[in-house]
Amino acid sequence: MRLFPIPLTLVLIVAVIIFGCAMTLSKSGVPEPGTYIKKMPLRVYGVRRSYLVHVPKQYTHGISVPLLIVLHGAFGTAKEVEKLSGFSELSDRETFIVAYPNGAFGILGFLQHWNAGHCCGKAASDNIDDIGFLDRVIADVQERFTINSNRVYMAGFSNGGMLAYRYAAERSHTIAALSTVSASLNSRVSENSPLYRLTPPEHPVPLISFHGKDDLKVPYGGGKSPLKRGPREYFSVEQSIGLWVDYNKIQVVPHTELLYNGLITKKTWAGHNNTNSVVLYSIEEWKHIWPSKYFTGTLDRNHPLRGFDAPEIIWQFLRQHKRS
Repeated sequence: MRLFPIPLTLVLIVAVIIFGCAMTLSKSGVPEPGTYIKKMPLRVYGVRRSYLVHVPKQYTHGISVPLLIVLHGAFGTAKEVEKLSGFSELSDRETFIVAYPNGAFGILGFLQHWNAGHCCGKAASDNIDDIGFLDRVIADVQERFTINSNRVYMAGFSNGGMLAYRYAAERSHTIAALSTVSASLNSRVSENSPLYRLTPPEHPVPLISFHGKDDLKVPYGGGKSPLKRGPREYFSVEQSIGLWVDYNKIQVVPHTELLYNGLITKKTWAGHNNTNSVVLYSIEEWKHIWPSKYFTGTLDRNHPLRGFDAPEIIWQFLRQHKRS
């Protein structure tokens, strides 16, 4: 059989699709501001794991800055979540490092997902060590940049949010504060299978969470997904948040606010000196989508949610907290 060489232009096109304009992070020296890709020695079935890292414009080596780890959803990519969330733009303004790890089992950089313990797909069924992978990403970034180890944060969307819950629970000595979007804390594969439960964190981890009331993939009310039509049953938002409130040992009634013409209900469980607080934004008429200005900026001019930017709110929450 004759093998035809792959044209260089096709290779470049595929690379641009997968990694965008990300540059390769050099082995030494302080990189210029921008987004870089770092391939790790760690492999899953022969494929090297990787992450993107964004260096903000005002970064100065030797002066410690916070680190934010952002996890994409199932079948997403690091480059995609960088674009949809806008966290790199925020980092340029607020001066913090952002790392965007890539999930496992991608095909040409797509269809990547995470082992959140209870979800999802092949990553969970093959028990891929994504906790260990995130450990190595954080350590790799800390080795290369001057990171304040007491200000390491994590945010995740959907399946990435589920892994963020798990990582914060198992690494509460590492994560100073957490954010999840459109994510469930626990689930079961089917009604006849055992319920997966997170290992309770040793230390409280402040949490801010967002979830659309019209989410059909990870339903707000829990249970089976009307869109996926599979047997998996998710914890509801109330169950997930309630469990984290218990983890953080908060014993107060939440303060409730109606915002954006009543389309958003904000509940705040204020813990001791807000060091273990939990905040939930429930969004009416919102589906399984990042509530960032990338999407809300396209709404009608008079829509109450036009310009609503969850990543901005997330960062303002996270930056208040540091690990003691």
